[in-house]
Amino acid sequence: MTLEPQTKFLLDQLKALGAPPLETLTPQMARMGSKFPQGEVEEVGKVENRTIPGPASDIPVRVYYPKEEQSSYPALVFYHGGGWVICDLDTHDNICRALTNSAGCVTISVDYRLAPEHKFPAAVEDSYTAVQYVYDHAEDFKVDRTRIAVGGDSAGGNLAAVISHLAKEKNTPPICFQLLMYPSTNTGGMPTVSMVENAHGYFLEKGTMEWFRDCYLNSEEDKKSPLVSPALNEDFTGLPPALVITAEYDPLRDEGEEYGKKLADAGVEVETIRYDGTIHGFISMAAVLNVGKAALEKSGEALKKAFSK
Repeated sequence: MTLEPQTKFLLDQLKALGAPPLETLTPQMARMGSKFPQGEVEEVGKVENRTIPGPASDIPVRVYYPKEEQSSYPALVFYHGGGWVICDLDTHDNICRALTNSAGCVTISVDYRLAPEHKFPAAVEDSYTAVQYVYDHAEDFKVDRTRIAVGGDSAGGNLAAVISHLAKEKNTPPICFQLLMYPSTNTGGMPTVSMVENAHGYFLEKGTMEWFRDCYLNSEEDKKSPLVSPALNEDFTGLPPALVITAEYDPLRDEGEEYGKKLADAGVEVETIRYDGTIHGFISMAAVLNVGKAALEKSGEALKKAFSK
């Protein structure tokens, strides 16, 4: 396969800009340049910025409601990507709006603490606290507590997978579905074929992933934790159904697909889809990449189907 035309054009534009690699910047500088083109903002019924009590400090969340008025809705608790270091509620606003509309759900986007100021396990603690809080206070969010899904892209996909395991182990909250967009699932593992083949020139680079990891983790020992690398969990049975999305020219492609296989081998209902010709982060770029728009629509359909069961 070759790069699909819109993705190639985008990469050519990024190369022409000559921006320095993220790993050569401070985290603060990297965050300033982490905005994706949002395109035309989709209207939803209502958006609320609020906070929920966290393990160390209040956690900001942004709550998106569908246009159709109901007494209660299914919910997606969403974790943004950005290597646990960059991005925020604003960078993923387009994804949350689109999923709210297409899935007919309340989307709660979680602004978990970022590294390196807050290293592992801060992001995991905030992410789990958020979904448990939504479950415990479902009425406050107009949420049906029997239909709560988790999802995220990249590092957010990592957190959604980690939280699915945690919720199973703790037997709370019940999660009905996990939406894993090009997730990082084996952060400290041996480099995969896709990590080697796509190490340079395809937006997310191997050096950047290593920088993200070093910002996030405290030590070599952390690499062995299933709370860092959910692929290291020994038991995958009983996990929520999942949609795993990968991209052909993504260093994380193989670990995402291997994670989907682990779910399937354990009897979990899972659909793993590779989008050929495109790169990591392509769903965030749905405003300029048709393939991103298609994956976003697929994600909404999968959520809607899971909520209807």
